[in-house]
Amino acid sequence: MPSLARQSAVGYGNHSMATPLPSRRVRGSASGRPVMALLDLLGRRMALRILWELRDRCLTFRALQQAAETNPSVLNARLGELREAAIVEHGPEGYGLTPHGRKLLELLLPLHVWADEWARLLDARSAPGGGRSRPTAARSAAARRR
Repeated sequence: MPSLARQSAVGYGNHSMATPLPSRRVRGSASGRPVMALLDLLGRRMALRILWELRDRCLTFRALQQAAETNPSVLNARLGELREAAIVEHGPEGYGLTPHGRKLLELLLPLHVWADEWARLLDARSAPGGGRSRPTAARSAAARRR
């Protein structure tokens, strides 16, 4: 049985999680494999949105907050993690992607194409006579308001 001290070192010390980096334990994986650390980092709230907003320009903190439609606390936390991971940097013009961050974004863009194809596949499978249909954006928004 693992000791309590070992568990707290792996846990959420002070209610925040350490920046997921290669060779560290991350959510869903004790291996520390780089791909698992990356997926943990990108899966955090607003991380992908921040990368998207910085795709073609540098932004000040306030401009990025407005563009990403997030609160300063979340933005500050994500920027800290993305900077520690060498994906985002802060310069005279504000925050921007590092060369490695731009490369990451280029690698992620083909996932958009794949996701669109996947959505069409699921829509085709749920066509009339094919069973349950996926909720539309309007139905999803209506369900959230309930």
